[in-house]
Amino acid sequence: MTTTHAHDHCVLDALVRADQVCQARGTRLTAQRRRVLELVWSGHQPVGAYEILEKLREDGLKAAPPTVYRALDFLLDHGLVHRLESLNAFIGCPEPDMRDSGVGAGKGGHATLFLICRQCRVVTEVHDTRADHALDGVAAHYHFQPERRMVEISGLCAGCSPSST
Repeated sequence: MTTTHAHDHCVLDALVRADQVCQARGTRLTAQRRRVLELVWSGHQPVGAYEILEKLREDGLKAAPPTVYRALDFLLDHGLVHRLESLNAFIGCPEPDMRDSGVGAGKGGHATLFLICRQCRVVTEVHDTRADHALDGVAAHYHFQPERRMVEISGLCAGCSPSST
């Protein structure tokens, strides 16, 4: 998929939001956490922990897997990134919960749909109140109390779909 937006703004906006979230919650976005967040936001494709580790080492940092996983856990706990279970990879969250609600605040927030293009690997995060209501309705029907609502849908984006060419 070809995009024409200024991706540097996506990264900068994500870092500004991360600073705001951390400030509101009284936590620190350390240099290591910031760099991991930058790497997650380096594209709109999901990135794995070992890809992040490799990029940190290319930066000349002596990073180890636990370092990357601790940074990712922090970013997950604060809703700054999402883990795509089907890909075992991470993607930045464009709308983290800005409320000062402590560690884990980002885990329960908004319901999220991820549209994952299997060809170009671009992931689109969608927030749709209709989907929120549908998921809530299904959970309520089964007397289930959801803690996190995430749906991953794989397929072809508009740019990769044969019907769009």
